Amino acid sequence: NTPSARTQCTVSLVETLLQKLSDTRWACQHMACNTVLKRLPAVIRLLEEISEEKSGDRTVDARGLLAQMDLEFIGLLVTFTELFGDTRCLSDILQSPSLDLGSALDLIEALMHRFQCYRDESYFEGLWKDVLNTAEQCNIETTPAPKRKTKQSSKLHGYVTMSQLAGRSESTKDTFRTNIFYPVLDNMLSELNRRFSKPNCEIMMGIQALNPNSATFCHEEELFPFASIYSSNTDDLRHELHQMKRILERKAGIQKPTSVVDLTVLIEPFKEVFHELFKLCKIAVAIPVSTAACERSFSTLKLVKSYLRSTMNDERQSNLGVLCVESRRFALEIKFTSVNHFLSFLNFSLGVMYSVFKVNFY
Repeated sequence: NTPSARTQCTVSLVETLLQKLSDTRWACQHMACNTVLKRLPAVIRLLEEISEEKSGDRTVDARGLLAQMDLEFIGLLVTFTELFGDTRCLSDILQSPSLDLGSALDLIEALMHRFQCYRDESYFEGLWKDVLNTAEQCNIETTPAPKRKTKQSSKLHGYVTMSQLAGRSESTKDTFRTNIFYPVLDNMLSELNRRFSKPNCEIMMGIQALNPNSATFCHEEELFPFASIYSSNTDDLRHELHQMKRILERKAGIQKPTSVVDLTVLIEPFKEVFHELFKLCKIAVAIPVSTAACERSFSTLKLVKSYLRSTMNDERQSNLGVLCVESRRFALEIKFTSVNHFLSFLNFSLGVMYSVFKVNFY
């Protein structure tokens, strides 16, 4: 980081650090691509300085990286910066503690429609202009050296050919659009369609319909497809929803539930009566915990070194893992307790020092 910071200061840039990448968080992917794109002249300058050194493997690696930084590399960098920037909003709302699944579905549809519009020729023209401008700033050739044209074999003279045998005459722009940009765009669209398929969207809408703060709370249109996936009796569920609405209306003086967990706690004493609704509430509570919470736990446990894990017992490791995962809640709970403990210890220490001083003085 020290040579990189020195190079950024030399070219009058604000010092920035490259974040560590994550396989499951799209936001860090965009931040990394955006940082490299904005600091690409400084990166190239640093690699050129290292390539002129006589430091063995370090110099060889720098020369290899410089050889790969061509027009195609800049095109990929600009493309991924744009695409990951559009997916960042969806990533943030899906990882938000107060997740609104209805708004997330709207963002998914808007994102897929936006990716479809990226296939328009006008958008690619603007993207390619950004690629050429970045290449000029980094002193990278925008017109690669022409390749040797493939000649037609002499054995085919006098024959009619039905396909092109000579070398292609496509430009770098057409090649990038056909072989790189469109496949990347189609791959992201296919992944969005696979991850947010119709059954998955029905589950998300059903979970949102069980949230008391949602505008679709207890709506049959959103809840019944979710119930059908888990083999619930929709006839019984219709009556249970009607009774639940009446119960919530009658309890006007009592604090109403504000989340799916609160609704589950409210229904639990009457789970024999609201059998289908209680079943769906338990599923709705378990699904987010089995995805986001476990991912957060494993991400936190990766911070514990292997040597440290091997030198402690399971109970201590489990306790430390819980403290790391729930660090915010733990900090709020011990804030005043630790302060009071410190003050009591300080008062005790001052009292002992005063007693010793009094005895020695007199």
